[in-house]
Amino acid sequence: MRTVSLPKRCVAALSAHKVTQAQERTVAGNKWRPLPQQPSGLIFTTATGRATDPRGPNRMLTVLCRNAEIRRVRVHDLRHTCASLLLAQGVDARTIMETLGQSTITMTLDTYAHVMHTTLRAAADRMDDALGLDEEDGDEDAVSLAAG
Repeated sequence: MRTVSLPKRCVAALSAHKVTQAQERTVAGNKWRPLPQQPSGLIFTTATGRATDPRGPNRMLTVLCRNAEIRRVRVHDLRHTCASLLLAQGVDARTIMETLGQSTITMTLDTYAHVMHTTLRAAADRMDDALGLDEEDGDEDAVSLAAG
């Protein structure tokens, strides 16, 4: 168990889902029968209150992607998208590691290194800002030095 900070947009969607689920529970009446061993308060359940099939979210994403006429993605792909977007927004790798629940920062950096080019360019641009680089000092994209 861990606590995850969610964007307001996600909180709003989950709140709306909770209302829908309460309506489903009312409609199901006596048919709402969670399994005795299942945890209470599940967010995603069947129409009778039971835990959903773990493959269900991927099936739903397949349908949503088909309807939107975009390439198929899996739930795991959304995890990569989240990490890539956070890196592109300048969120530090340690925070991303914690958000994803990864065990080591090395795992995070190795997995998402391909996104780092954008953040490295942004870091170089910030250094230019800090050093007060003038436009006539040169084109920031023209020079790439190999460190070593």
